[in-house]
Amino acid sequence: MTAKRARTVIDHIIEHGYITTEELKEKYGYNHPPRAARDVREQGIPLETFKVKDSTGRAIGAYRFGKWEDFRVDRLKGSHAFSKQFKKDLVKKYGEQCLVCSAAFEERYLQIDHRIPYQVAGDDPSPNRNLDHYMLVCSSCNRAKSWSCEHCTNWLTKHDPAVCNECYWASPIEYEHIAMHDIRRLAMVWQDEEVSQYDHAKKRAAIVDEDMPTFVKNLIRKQLKL
Repeated sequence: MTAKRARTVIDHIIEHGYITTEELKEKYGYNHPPRAARDVREQGIPLETFKVKDSTGRAIGAYRFGKWEDFRVDRLKGSHAFSKQFKKDLVKKYGEQCLVCSAAFEERYLQIDHRIPYQVAGDDPSPNRNLDHYMLVCSSCNRAKSWSCEHCTNWLTKHDPAVCNECYWASPIEYEHIAMHDIRRLAMVWQDEEVSQYDHAKKRAAIVDEDMPTFVKNLIRKQLKL
């Protein structure tokens, strides 16, 4: 095991029996603990999530080794690294934007993500990866996708790529469900000259005592006469 983040989690669990989200943040400096746990799972090592109390008595998440019969031997080599050229090819195909929220980002701020999670379908080790199997996302949307996927029954037990392929997180434009739930989602970002439009809409929402999601939904209903 050479991946530093995964190795840190594994070593801590071996020594202490489990590792908490608080320890991952405070002791090791990982601001997104589920990502660290996911690194371990992507190596084929089963982890289970449970609740413990932190130093203030608040309930927090913790991770420990799962059932060894769930050990994924086919994942032991881990995910294959992406080349700089592969990222440039994705930018050429999709542009410098997050494919979930459509916000514009410089290339360096975009992250390459498997449309179908590595935990479910593995990786393509060939040098000529199919660009259609990957997407560019911002860090915020990547965290949201990680949380959603890691609480999905298909991700946890079924591992059926066909189910993931119909999910919002694989294709935000055309999808049938979100993590196997009958949900529709629209991520919107206002940038640059659009910010003043957002601020104006927010003021109008405050006048009618509505939060922004409700205000936008009501505008859509009025426009479509629903």
